[in-house]
This record gives sequence, C-alpha cells and structure tokens, in this order.
Amino acid sequence: MYLVAGLGNPGARYARNRHNAGFMLVDRIAQRAGQAFEKRSRRLSVCLAALSGQDVVLAKPLTFMNRSGLAVVEALQDFPVTLESVLVVYDDVALPIGKIRLRRAGSSGGHKGMQSIIDELGASDIPRLRIGVGAEGLPEDFPDYVLSDFTKAELKQLDETLDRASDAVESWVADGLEAAMARFNG
Repeated sequence: MYLVAGLGNPGARYARNRHNAGFMLVDRIAQRAGQAFEKRSRRLSVCLAALSGQDVVLAKPLTFMNRSGLAVVEALQDFPVTLESVLVVYDDVALPIGKIRLRRAGSSGGHKGMQSIIDELGASDIPRLRIGVGAEGLPEDFPDYVLSDFTKAELKQLDETLDRASDAVESWVADGLEAAMARFNG
C-alpha cells in the first residue's frame, strides 16, 4: 500500500491558491481513478484508489499547511504504509510553473508543510514531488505570493503540469522512485 499526501489549505477560499498545488494533484489523481475524497477525521480527508494495480491512499491534511505533519502521522497510523511508500506532494516557489521535481530525501527548503512532516516523523528521508508555482525571480513576499490564486494563463499551464505529475506518481508506484526520477526530472 502507498500513501500520497498532497499538501494545501482546506476551504474554498484557498482552492485556487499556489499553495494548494498538492491538493490539486491528489484531486487530479482521484478524478483519473474515478474516486472521491471523504473526510476521515477533523485532520484528514482520504481517497482510496488503485494505481498500476496497487492500493494507494490519497490524503489531504485538513490541518492547514503549517500542521500537515499531524495529518500525515494520523494517515500512517490508520493505514499499513511504510515510510518508504509515502510520497509528499507540495508547491515550490523555487521551481517555475510547469516544472516538477521528485526527490528521495532532503530538507524542507523552507516549506512549512514539509517541515511539519519532517518534524512529526523525525525523519527527512521522505520521498517528495515538488510542483513549480514560481514566476521569474523569487517573490519578495512569499506568504502573499503562495496564498494568491493562479492566473488564468497559469491555470492552463498548471493543468498540463498536473497531468504530468499524475503520470509521475503512477510511475513511482509502478516502477519505483529512481525510475520515476529518471523519467520526469529531466
């Protein structure tokens, strides 16, 4: 069994924010699988799907971004998933829109949601998929930028990116992280 945790903030107010790219990706994967999310607890919404013949738990923390680790820990307690079978998906302002990057481990890079997961699990060797939401040059005010909505033009580009990122997640499940990295990080 696998766990794909898409990070974001719950509620309609944040639905089209750059910071919700992780939510958008797990929603896309659920849609492709013909499944829907259900609220499991006050901290977690989940969707069970089959990808490449494997059972996958898609998770959306309802704790808001900065406390995402609490929901991921709950998902790991509720489902028989090892840490090696977890993929955290989140936005990255250092990557331009249209780019994705898979990594085996590393620091949070300043991302509060990823840092919460690292802190709660006591480990940084957590596979992750970062979705580019940045524009040319880094924004001066990160919080305002990531909490702003994508423009119509950016949403069109993001739509293609979410399809490619969904393919990357399926590749990770089917072929493993190294193969998915070789195929999608180029």
